[in-house]
Amino acid sequence: MAMKEVNITNRKAKYEYHFIDTYEAGLQLFGTEIKSIRAGEVQMADAFCYFKKNELYVKNLHIAEYSFANQFNHEPMRERKLLLHRRELKKIMKKVTEKGVSIIPYKLYINDRGFAKLQIHVATGKKTHDKRDSIKDRDVKRDIQRYEKYL
Repeated sequence: MAMKEVNITNRKAKYEYHFIDTYEAGLQLFGTEIKSIRAGEVQMADAFCYFKKNELYVKNLHIAEYSFANQFNHEPMRERKLLLHRRELKKIMKKVTEKGVSIIPYKLYINDRGFAKLQIHVATGKKTHDKRDSIKDRDVKRDIQRYEKYL
């Protein structure tokens, strides 16, 4: 039986931020949460990461309640701990202390071992002119693809 590929992306993040570094973090989940992730019921548009007592957490990551669960279902908007190595946490913490740098969750997926992984980026916010450049580049790429289609 082939499993459905789970690959949930925060598409707004690429438009809003310049990515500096990329990390892959595990998530501390309950049983019904992983089932909802496998069903693809995740929204991460407003999600962000922050440090609390030298540990990294993700907030506003909405994992919908599992429809077949009983009364022991999970809270959809709870904060979840991210699992990273201590040295990675120290590197990230050092970078986040700079002004204008934040940690953005970008992609949630299930790896080949069956674990849920969250790809996070250390990023800086784009200025308005940078966003216009992103839109312009995207439109040019789309026009080129349309043109190549008819050749």
